[in-house]
Amino acid sequence: MFAVMRPDHHPDRALWRDGAIIVILALAPAIGVGIARFSYSLLLPDMRASLGWSYAAAGFMNTVNAAGYLIGALAAAGAIRRIGESRAIFYGSLVCVIALALSAASGNFLVLSAARLAAGVGGAIAFVGGGVAAARLSQRHPAHAAFLLSLYYIGPGIGIVLSGLAAPLLLAALGPGSWWIVWGALAAVTGVLCLLLIVARTGTGAGDPAKMHVRAPLAPMRLVLASYCIFSVATIAYMTFMIAWLVNAGAGALVQGAFWTCLGLGGVASPFLWSWMLAGARGGRAIALLTAITFVAVMVGLFADGRALQFLSAFGFGSVLLAVVAGTTAFVRRNLSPAAWPSGVGAMTVAFGLGQMIGPVLSGAITDAAGDLLVGLIASAGLLVLAAALAAAQRDLSPVSFR
Repeated sequence: MFAVMRPDHHPDRALWRDGAIIVILALAPAIGVGIARFSYSLLLPDMRASLGWSYAAAGFMNTVNAAGYLIGALAAAGAIRRIGESRAIFYGSLVCVIALALSAASGNFLVLSAARLAAGVGGAIAFVGGGVAAARLSQRHPAHAAFLLSLYYIGPGIGIVLSGLAAPLLLAALGPGSWWIVWGALAAVTGVLCLLLIVARTGTGAGDPAKMHVRAPLAPMRLVLASYCIFSVATIAYMTFMIAWLVNAGAGALVQGAFWTCLGLGGVASPFLWSWMLAGARGGRAIALLTAITFVAVMVGLFADGRALQFLSAFGFGSVLLAVVAGTTAFVRRNLSPAAWPSGVGAMTVAFGLGQMIGPVLSGAITDAAGDLLVGLIASAGLLVLAAALAAAQRDLSPVSFR
């Protein structure tokens, strides 16, 4: 199904070719993260009203998805070793498509939980496989490596834009209780994107070696791993409940769709805004600064007086969110040997998945206790300050750490 690409001796042609492959690979996180994971926030208000969920129950549904993501992240390196990068990317994405279709088939809490779990597993395996492939392809072009790697992380932004254009308008047109139809429509969209992944050629297949067996050293990376986990706790609360907060503030379908689309467009713009920072910084400094900017973007969104500032907040949040994700892979690529990349990217994804398990339930529980969604969002955003401090203290690994 996937073939190995031969080196091209023309540097410009090779650069454009590898860049195009990375953009196609970005469809995997568009499916597994941008749509299968994050579009839940767009459907949450209608699902809560139709199914009678509390905020804690709504948060639990994202926690189940995060648990699947954690399982998938733990299994990703082994899956890549057994079936190869390309098949891991494709079949992981296909599981997400099937899970979205299942979400349209039932309003039963257990069925929906199972679908969210499966989407998390498939999305994480595809995400890690694509991240490793993008890191390896970008390594061929040292002068452009940071930008090329960042291109992979436009994927969630693409998915967010697609769902932001479709879901609110469909919900408004079809009326209350139509959330299941929207899940079906998103399953159809992701099915098309999944088929496009077939043309991606990443160059590694099953049984490619021995190279896949090296385990990344976690202890020297503990500060950036802890920072990324806490960052995930804070940002998933924003992603899960910000649309519900806008609805409570009187925002209609057009405003919801515009806000979500601005967030996605920020993600798509991320490589052009922040890749220079990833290229120049050492240790966790770039991640720390981007995390601090994320805090500012969240606070502007919560306290902005006017839609324009809210939309600017969404754009800024989307751009720095995905820049931080790209920054963790850049840290792995810079500090570990290629043989340890699957394990290193997998460890980062585990940290992210663990944070996403905690975030929605924590924010939902605080909201239910306080009776005010704003309190839960502010409490979660405050964790970004701690995440930035931890990342700032992370240094690059010494060569001894990863031999």
